Amino acid sequence: MSHHNPLSERVTRWMNRFHAWRATFGRAAAGFVSQPEPKTIGRVARGRQLCAGNFLFAGRVVEAPGKSIWDLGVADRNFNEELHGFAWLDDLAASGDPKARSIAQEWTRQWVRRYGHGTGEGWTPDLTGRRLIRWINHAIFLLTAQEKETSDGFYRSLGQQTVFLARRWHTTNSGVPRFEALTGLIYAGLATIGMDVYVDPAVKALARECRTDIDEHGGIPSRNPEELLEIFTLLNWAASALAEAGKIPPKALLEAIERTAPTLRALRHSDGSLARFHGGGRGLDGRLDNALASSGIRTPPRAGLAMGYARLSAGRTSVIIDVAPPPHGPTSQTAHASTLAFELTSGRRAVIVNCGSGVPFGAKWAAAGRLTALHSTLEIKGHSSAIFGTRGFWGDQTVPPPRVPGDVRMQSRGDTGGTGLIAGHDGYVKTHGLTHVRTIELARDGRGLVGDDTLATISKDDNRQFDRMLDQTGLSGIPFNVHFHLHPEADATLDMGGAAVSVALRSGEIWIFRHDGVGELSLEGSFFLEKGRLKPRATKQIVLSAKAVEYATRVRWTFAKAQDTPTHLRDLERDESQIVG
Repeated sequence: MSHHNPLSERVTRWMNRFHAWRATFGRAAAGFVSQPEPKTIGRVARGRQLCAGNFLFAGRVVEAPGKSIWDLGVADRNFNEELHGFAWLDDLAASGDPKARSIAQEWTRQWVRRYGHGTGEGWTPDLTGRRLIRWINHAIFLLTAQEKETSDGFYRSLGQQTVFLARRWHTTNSGVPRFEALTGLIYAGLATIGMDVYVDPAVKALARECRTDIDEHGGIPSRNPEELLEIFTLLNWAASALAEAGKIPPKALLEAIERTAPTLRALRHSDGSLARFHGGGRGLDGRLDNALASSGIRTPPRAGLAMGYARLSAGRTSVIIDVAPPPHGPTSQTAHASTLAFELTSGRRAVIVNCGSGVPFGAKWAAAGRLTALHSTLEIKGHSSAIFGTRGFWGDQTVPPPRVPGDVRMQSRGDTGGTGLIAGHDGYVKTHGLTHVRTIELARDGRGLVGDDTLATISKDDNRQFDRMLDQTGLSGIPFNVHFHLHPEADATLDMGGAAVSVALRSGEIWIFRHDGVGELSLEGSFFLEKGRLKPRATKQIVLSAKAVEYATRVRWTFAKAQDTPTHLRDLERDESQIVG
């Protein structure tokens, strides 16, 4: 993703505008060939908020009852891109009452009037693809009881956007934006009369992206689980739209769906959410299970590594660990310094988490969210295991130069069930001469985790680098912390005079954290960053702090259910706070 060259960005934007304007001379779509079933899933609560005039996009809220979505006047590109992508139509359609429908119709009509001739933020191929999918999905909702003039305008705009997309899809970045643009083009080509000439070229291009962008193990270069779900969902839509139109989806498309399903299953926690790594969130409630079910692929979770993550599961407990180098180069835009971090979910409750992506909360949070300290792993105090260089004006690297672990190794341990692993990375070797090695074992009944974290030198060069760094501390030792970030709904208290932490879940389960006494145990503040919220949520983290004074320092810890926690709890309470986002 060559994002940060302002000159080429400006040229691309200008070319998009030009092609959008040119497309206005194209033919209008003459109506629908077939009426597609809506496949996008909206959130009723969000739909009601929109009807009430509460606009929450890109981490900003604007309260403007009675105002049109196009009159909000927010000078924030991410905010405006979300408006022009029309994904909010899913939410209005989910509420589905007459008020929601008349608002959806009015805002769509206004968009055609104001921006239909090629102006506004919405004329990028990925946003146009996203918008077309929504317009076609919700066409009945949008066109019911409308004047002829309005529906003529709608069809004219559909045709223009399809022509624009056919000319411009190739200019998008690979990954989600390109999959979105091509799926939108296939959708529009199949659904609207007179646009079928665009279908075959778009299908060929999509098949090519499937081969080049989704590796043989069903992973993508960004290693972002939520992006993988996004792409998987788009591929499902494209395949079923082709099948419904009586066309056979290309082999490369079907094979990509088959490769991706078991990878997503391996990245799914026991509560149905996605592991939160490398800029990805947990995904909308039910979205992952819905996508897996509609794909019809029943393959079990991928054995071994899935996109560089290891999964341990037993009983009702799932543990997902990042055991591969972070993405680097063009795909490192959303990468985090999360090597060897893990998340633990018990039943329907997230317990140990990574803080998540700070992108929705502005540049400072975006940078903070990428640091090792905001992940459940070991960090040498004040240092991250990876540094991602920022790009300068002409795309050149600026200081500090990027540094990512080059050597990350993992070996399964335990019986054939693979209930444990040992893994290591060299992210601190250049700076401190130290390799981080982590062992994690999950009990066969899923009721406990045993772990240890070691910082050790491996070669004579490492010893010399470590000695140099140790001298700088006046031989007092190199301080490090092992972080265990807790989900905001897990209540933690220090117990036994500070020797243990007990964590109570809303399901009634209690987990106890203990350690071997090498480090200092403390309970500190932390943040849980999630999309769809106005600000980061405060939470707690368990921290083990120690100092490396020798060539090898090891801290051991356990995290296990309290003895009196029953094996089978009926956890029926829904968490209402999740419906906002």
